Amino acid sequence: MTDTPARLLNLLSLLQTPREWPGSELAERLQVSPRTIRRDIDRLRDLGYPVEATKGAVGGYRLVAGTAMPPLLLDDEEAVAIAVGLRAGAGHAIEGVEEASVRALAKLEQVLPSRLRHRVSTLQNAMIPFTRGDGATVHPHTLTAIAATVTGRERLRFGYRSGDGTETKRQVEPYRLISTGRRWYLVAYDLEREDWRTFRVDRVRDTFATGARFTPREVPAGWDAVKLLSHSMYRNQPEHALDVSFGAPAEYVAARLPGYLGTPEATGPDSCRLHTSSQDSLEWLAVRLALVDCEFTVHAPATLAEHLSELGARLTRAGR
Repeated sequence: MTDTPARLLNLLSLLQTPREWPGSELAERLQVSPRTIRRDIDRLRDLGYPVEATKGAVGGYRLVAGTAMPPLLLDDEEAVAIAVGLRAGAGHAIEGVEEASVRALAKLEQVLPSRLRHRVSTLQNAMIPFTRGDGATVHPHTLTAIAATVTGRERLRFGYRSGDGTETKRQVEPYRLISTGRRWYLVAYDLEREDWRTFRVDRVRDTFATGARFTPREVPAGWDAVKLLSHSMYRNQPEHALDVSFGAPAEYVAARLPGYLGTPEATGPDSCRLHTSSQDSLEWLAVRLALVDCEFTVHAPATLAEHLSELGARLTRAGR
């Protein structure tokens, strides 16, 4: 094989198999001399691929973990598997799936051959996700289209349906995609309204990348994407001062509560207390507290305690 770039790609593909390759076997596979293999290994190392060599009669080469992530070569089956997995996670806003997974999906789908893109879509359409969360689902194509404009700093046009059903056309400079675990949101600068806005991605349709590049604007001093989203979501909702005690260790409770609610303080080996504030609805707070799955007492606010009492009575009646 005299084509050096093609030979390097084939060599890299072999080394990405989790085994050790004797130099003689690599030379035979690629139909070159062992000396050429040694030179090619040095070229891969110069490109950032951590290729380790072992000496001896049974020595050889293998790819090991390095300090950076070099490009990977994927065969058709691997590319399809990764794309389907990323689509499933991103499309249903599973908690813990952040913007990075959407960026990865956008990059992968951009280079997928049409035959593989069709296979990914076919598999995705045939799947029923086990975990949906309690938020509206988002089509992966919408997420990847938005993610591409965020990364590429490209103006975006789309149709948007507000909470009251009003349909509008928007042109924005996309800033960040944010997952709350229940829903995806886009934080962007709205060119017509000349102000920062947030959009629920499940209400976005007909996305169109305009091709017009822009220089990212500075967000207001003291703000970031998360603060802009929080302000937009909760500006018309009252803030609740929470005081809740739990009959479980602080570590157990903290692992089962959203991080934004803060960390409970231990009051004993098997008890803790949470003092925090939240602009979430009483309904949502009641459900989150119940999902901790231990005994708890709400000391404040009284409205939450009353809501829990009514909810408990309703569930008791349903259980009969």
